[in-house]
Amino acid sequence: MMGWRGRIGFLVPPGNPTVEPEMAQLVPKGVSLHFTRMVAHGTTGAHAGQDERNRTQIAHLAENAALLAMVKPDVIVMAHTATSYTLGKEGEAELVTRMEQAHGVPFITAFGSVLAALAHLGVTRIAYATPYNEQTTLQGKAHLQAHGLDVVAHGILPNVVNIYDETPERAYALGRQVDHPDAQALFLSGVGMPTVDAINLLERDLGKPVVSSATAMMWNALRKIGVRDTAADGGSLLTGVAGGRRI
Repeated sequence: MMGWRGRIGFLVPPGNPTVEPEMAQLVPKGVSLHFTRMVAHGTTGAHAGQDERNRTQIAHLAENAALLAMVKPDVIVMAHTATSYTLGKEGEAELVTRMEQAHGVPFITAFGSVLAALAHLGVTRIAYATPYNEQTTLQGKAHLQAHGLDVVAHGILPNVVNIYDETPERAYALGRQVDHPDAQALFLSGVGMPTVDAINLLERDLGKPVVSSATAMMWNALRKIGVRDTAADGGSLLTGVAGGRRI
């Protein structure tokens, strides 16, 4: 049987080429991955129209989640961070409750997974880095602050034409650019920009935990299904080691 240790279902934005390969890079043996595309229109990955695409995804989410639920996943993940920024704190909480009641399995978001990961690491002060435009970045900053996090620095990846054309090298450079001495950890927002291959290097060079939306949602999904394996990639969360100590 596929997924004999557990099945993880992901709701992925249309046009996103990053989620499937990064999740496949991180998933342990015996856990199967299942994907359904959400509905959105316009130029995917572009800054223009981001909030409108988010709202379209929200409007169709119940239908898309119902399709994904047909494979009987043990957890469903909304693999899109910026949709949570559009929802806001109360809207995101309501969505999670509604989806769990509809399908009878845990429903988590990429952003909610970041919050859980930062709490697990004991982090309250972060540097926040995004590939978004200013409007979406500031929405995300406000969302982080609404959950009690102190955003001591934030920054935007320059010269983005399409988020889905970005690279781990650019994610690494963004992390170095945005990090701040007062930040206990760095948060790389978004699941479209590839981050997994940059995180171990960033942690080594910055000397602090680095969490991305991608690594957080895999870490959180695995814990929801009771799998505690570690991974070679993904930083402190997934290697299980921070600063030379087991976490």
